[in-house]
Amino acid sequence: MKFLVIRFSSIGDIVLTTPAIRCLKQQVPNAEVHFLTKKSFKAVTEANPYIDKFFYYDDNLNELIGYLKQEGYHYIIDLHKNFRTSIIKWRLDVPALTYDKESRQKFLLTKFGINRMRGRHISDRCVDTLKPLGVVNDERGLDYFIPPSSKISDSDLPLSHRAGYIAIVIGASYYTKKLPITKLQELCTAIQFPIILVGGKEDNTEGEAIAVVDPIRIYNACGKFSLNESADIIRLAKMVISHDTGLLYIACALGKKTIAIWGGTSPKLDVEPYYGKQQLALLGDHPYQNFVVPNLSCQPCSNYGTKKCPKGHFKCMQEQDIEAIAETVLSL
Repeated sequence: MKFLVIRFSSIGDIVLTTPAIRCLKQQVPNAEVHFLTKKSFKAVTEANPYIDKFFYYDDNLNELIGYLKQEGYHYIIDLHKNFRTSIIKWRLDVPALTYDKESRQKFLLTKFGINRMRGRHISDRCVDTLKPLGVVNDERGLDYFIPPSSKISDSDLPLSHRAGYIAIVIGASYYTKKLPITKLQELCTAIQFPIILVGGKEDNTEGEAIAVVDPIRIYNACGKFSLNESADIIRLAKMVISHDTGLLYIACALGKKTIAIWGGTSPKLDVEPYYGKQQLALLGDHPYQNFVVPNLSCQPCSNYGTKKCPKGHFKCMQEQDIEAIAETVLSL
């Protein structure tokens, strides 16, 4: 059977779909799995061995649908569920299985603080989408495959960090998902261990402002490596501290202990670090810790984060207990 799996964005959300992709490929006899995502996220899945063919959206929907029609799919697996995927399903006119986004529940939670979420992780719900095909969760966790060409060498890192380091992912897609620079400086000061700051080119300036606290112990890698090279830095880290961003879930896929720091978003939205049974056997039953400022009626304020705090006080990040985070790092 031939399947088209659709998930356009983002890095973290694509990684969170990987159990569904793997289970589909391995549990449906003779499954041929094609994957459609945005071209800008090509690197996230390019080395995934459970995907037989890739298609990329780049503002070329009509042309893309023409190519997809030629494939003769038996099913579309819609793990994104938006207007664009609806057009694709309508135009291809084949049976479709569609992921439950829990949009109403998220609206109630973020706008009115009414929690009607099911308490079922997004990755589990992606696999649930495949139940009509007889697919079940193999409980092996998330996948992330780093191409051999993206593996870093010792010479790519400072000599001071080659014996071990903690990776801190300082970036995020929205302002309300990120600790302020002063809080990140405080955190790096409190952790007396070599640190590598990880992020994109857009995070480099903030990384420099954080690294100046201790230029020898703190190495700013933001913008110096590709996504997959940054993933390899994560792979080699002793543990990972991250906001709610793609590299947090890549860290889980690579079997790293994690600390997740939450601002405008929240684990209440059925997203948090996610591990498989084998990983838990190696790492222990509690390989991660969520840090959420307690008793904030306005948190979470958004599904994805916002460009500024809707209330203007940004307590969800300004009141994070940095000392407790640092103590947890050392305990893990």
